[in-house]
Amino acid sequence: MSTLELARTQFAVTTLFHFIFVPMSIGLALWVAICQTLHYRTGNEVYARMTRFWGRFMLISIAIGVVTGIVQEFQFGMNWSEYSRYVGDVFGAPLAMEGLAAFFLESTFIGLWIFGAGRMRPAVHLATIWLTALGTVFSAYFILAANAWMQHPVGYVVNHLTHRAELTSIFAVLGNSTVWMAFPHTVFGAFLTGGMLVLAISAWFLLRGRDVDVFARSASLMLPLVLVFSIATIGFGDGQARLLESQQPMKMAAAEAVYKTTKGAGLSLFAIAPFEAHPSHLSTNIAIPHLESLIATLSWNGTVKGIDQAQREEEKRFGPGQYMPIVGVVYWTFRLMVGSGFLMLFIAIAGCLLIWKRRLQRARLFHRVAIAAVLLPIIANWSGWIFTEMGRQPWVVYGLLRTSQARSPTVTSTELVISLSAYILVYSILTGIGGRLFLREMRHGPGAPGPAGAGAGRPGGAPAGGAALGEDLGLAY
Repeated sequence: MSTLELARTQFAVTTLFHFIFVPMSIGLALWVAICQTLHYRTGNEVYARMTRFWGRFMLISIAIGVVTGIVQEFQFGMNWSEYSRYVGDVFGAPLAMEGLAAFFLESTFIGLWIFGAGRMRPAVHLATIWLTALGTVFSAYFILAANAWMQHPVGYVVNHLTHRAELTSIFAVLGNSTVWMAFPHTVFGAFLTGGMLVLAISAWFLLRGRDVDVFARSASLMLPLVLVFSIATIGFGDGQARLLESQQPMKMAAAEAVYKTTKGAGLSLFAIAPFEAHPSHLSTNIAIPHLESLIATLSWNGTVKGIDQAQREEEKRFGPGQYMPIVGVVYWTFRLMVGSGFLMLFIAIAGCLLIWKRRLQRARLFHRVAIAAVLLPIIANWSGWIFTEMGRQPWVVYGLLRTSQARSPTVTSTELVISLSAYILVYSILTGIGGRLFLREMRHGPGAPGPAGAGAGRPGGAPAGGAALGEDLGLAY
C-alpha cells in the first residue's frame, strides 16, 4: 500500500471506531432526558429506575466517544498536514466552535447532571440533562457543517499568494445548503441508533423475564419513537440524495452504477458486474423500472445523469483526470445504508403493531429480532460514512483540493503502519472496555425500586435516590 492509501486507511479506522459511540451517545442523551422528564411529571418510580439505568449507558458511550474523537482530530496534523495548511482557515472555524461552545456546554451540564442529583432543585436538575442533550446536537451540527463544506465548499476565497483557502463568511459555511440536509439526516440517525440500542437491551431483559416493569415500558415508549426517527432519517436521506444529484452528480451516478445518461432509469436493487470496466449494461441487474428517475427527479421519465457524462463534465470543469470513484464500493455501501434503514423501519412498524395488540411482552420472536437488530444502525452509520467520503473521491474538498494533494509529505509508510497498528490495538481495547461495561450494567440491571424520599416516587423529585444517583453515575463515568 502507498503512503496515501495507508493514511486514508488510518483515518477510516479511527473514524469508524469513533462512529460506534457518537451516534449512540446522542440518541441516549435524548432518551435519558425523556425518561427523567416523565419521572419529574409523574413521580412514577419506574421512570426513575429507567433514568438511572439508561443514564449509565449514556455516560459510557460519551466517555469513549470523547476519547476516540480526540485521537481522530490528531489525524489532521499528523497525516494530512497539507490539507490543514490549505483549508485550515475555513475548516478549523466550525471545529473550533464545536470545541469552545458545544462541547463545553455538553461537558459542563453533564457534570452538573451527574453530581447535582439530590443537591439541585428537581427542575434545575432536569434542565441539565436537556442541556446535555442539546449540547450533543450542537456538537453534531458544527462537525457536520465542517464536513458539508468539504462536500460543497462555500464562503471562501483562494489566496493565490499564500496558496491557501481563506474564510470570507462563517455564516455561509454554517448555512451551507448541504448541512441543512446532512444535519437532520445524521441526527435523526443518531436518535435511531440510541433507540435501537434501548430496544435491543429491553428485549434481552424481556426474554429473561427480568425487571419487566422497566423494560416493557422502555420498549413500549421507544418503539413509536424509533418509527418516527426511522421515517425522518429516510426522508432527509432522500432529500440529501436529491441535493447530491446537482452538487455531486458523479457520486449519485456511481451509487446506482448508471454509466450512460438515461431517461426513465430503473432503480438497481442488486447487480453483479465488472463495475470499473464501463459496461454498457450490468451483467446481472435486478432493477425496478423507472423508480430511480422517480426518486431522483420526481418524474417517471426523468433524466438521470450517467458516469460517462459526469466524467466529461468534470474534465471540462477541472481539467484532465479520472473523476470516477470506486463504483463497486459506492454502489454497495449505498445499498447497505438504505437497506439497514428500511429494516429498522419495518421492525418499528412490527413492534408498534404488537403494542397495539397488547402482545409486546410475550413476542419472543420479536425480542430475538430486536436483539440482533442492534447491529443495523452501526451498519447504516458505517456504510453511510464510507459512501459519503469515498463517493467524493478523488476530492478531499470537492472541486478545490484532491486527496492526493492533502497528505503530509514527510510521513513514511513505516510510520503509518506503526501508528495504524497502535490505533487499531488501542481502539479495540476501548471498544472491548465499552462492551464489557455495557454487559456489566446489563447484569446489574436497573436495581430494585428506591426508597421513598430523597425525591423518589413524588412529582418533581430527583431521580433514583438523590445524591446516590450522582455517586453511582460518577463511578460509571
